[in-house]
Amino acid sequence: MPIQNLIAYFKDYFPLNTKEENDLAARFSERDFKRRQLVLQQGDVCRHFTFVISGCLKMYAVDQNGKEHNIQFVAENDWATDLSSFYSEKPSQLYIEAVEPTAALQIKHSDLLYLYTNHHKIDHNFRVIIEQKYIDLQNRVLQNISSSAEERYAYFLKQYPNLTNRLPNTQIASYLGVTPEFLSTIGKNLIYKS
Repeated sequence: MPIQNLIAYFKDYFPLNTKEENDLAARFSERDFKRRQLVLQQGDVCRHFTFVISGCLKMYAVDQNGKEHNIQFVAENDWATDLSSFYSEKPSQLYIEAVEPTAALQIKHSDLLYLYTNHHKIDHNFRVIIEQKYIDLQNRVLQNISSSAEERYAYFLKQYPNLTNRLPNTQIASYLGVTPEFLSTIGKNLIYKS
C-alpha cells in the first residue's frame, strides 16, 4: 500500500506510533497522474501537499515569452507543493506537472493542520521537511548566482543521480538556465575530464 511508503519515510525523522499512522493514513488520498498531467496550474490555489511514491513531477514557471523555467524536480520519496499558495490560499504563480506517470499521496490543507494540531511528531516531521526544502532552495539560489554552468550541472548530477537518464535534456537545461545545446557541450566536457 502506498501509505506504507510514507510511514517508512517518516521513520527517518520521528517515527510514528500506531495512532499517528492511522490518522495519517485517514487523511491522505492516493492519486495517479499521467505524463504531462497537471497537479497544479498557475492561477489556481495549491490545495495539497503531494508525496511522490513513484514517478517524477516538475515545478516550473512560465515567463511572459512563454519560456518554461524549471524550479524543482520531485521524484520518489519527495514532496511537491507551492508553499506560498498552500499556506496563503492565494493563486499560485507555478505549475506542477507529471514528467512521467506518477503515483502519489496528497493531503489537503485542513487535514494537514489537523495533524499538526493533534500530533506533535507529525508537526515536527513536516517542519524538518520544510526546513530541508528551504535549505535546498537557498543552495540553488547561491549556485545560480555564484557557480558556472558546469558546476551547476555537476551539482544537479549529485542532487538528482536517479533522474539524469529519466529526464529529457531540455528539462535539465531549463533547470540549469542553459540551452540544450550548451548542456550537451557541458556533458561532453565532463565525460572528457573523467
